[in-house]
Amino acid sequence: MDVAGAYGAGKAGAPIDPLNFIQRPPVILRAVCLLFAIIVFGCISSQGWVTEDGKQVCQYNRDANACNYGVGIGVIAFLASVGFLAGEFMFEQMSSVKTRKHYVLADLGFSGFWAFLYFVGFCYLTNQWSKSADPDEGYGVNNLQAAIAFSFFSIFTWAGCAWFAYRRFTQGSESAFAPSYEADPGSIPGGGPYSSYPVGMDGDAGYQEPPFSGAQTRGPVGTEFQAPAY
Repeated sequence: MDVAGAYGAGKAGAPIDPLNFIQRPPVILRAVCLLFAIIVFGCISSQGWVTEDGKQVCQYNRDANACNYGVGIGVIAFLASVGFLAGEFMFEQMSSVKTRKHYVLADLGFSGFWAFLYFVGFCYLTNQWSKSADPDEGYGVNNLQAAIAFSFFSIFTWAGCAWFAYRRFTQGSESAFAPSYEADPGSIPGGGPYSSYPVGMDGDAGYQEPPFSGAQTRGPVGTEFQAPAY
């Protein structure tokens, strides 16, 4: 099956232009998702835990689940972003329309779901941070607040990825139901000129004098018309 233009991509087997690839809005947004994921799990992993009485305690109101949740969604978001970037790079090399459809649906479902999880994570971390005591000497405050802030930003980046995937899916659906024949331009209103009078068989497209013309009603040359006498 010809997959030229299927799901917003070019024909399979077309050469890949790296410069054009990195300038695509979905690729840029996916790279931003990857960066935000690194910041979220990096900030929590580095200074989200403190040692008290020989035990590791989460600074988000001593709730270990809060730290684990933030690190978990960040790590998975990082791995998923890398995978989707690789899939985006190879998307135009997918020769099967079904394969492209499955990739787009996976992108749409995962991106929408992860935007929701980041929303939950933002609310969770914000709530626990508001109940937390001030860390000793302000240790890790900037990192903990940065994790909350970039969790909030990630809601919109992942929702943007879901929106791009939805647009690509609708483009694929429209191309799947598009007619495969070419209509006659003359049969479509406004599609082309309509010929209603055939050209003469002798090929003469010029004007032809109609029968019973005035030439037959005229008298001999040189005579004038005389009115009849009553």
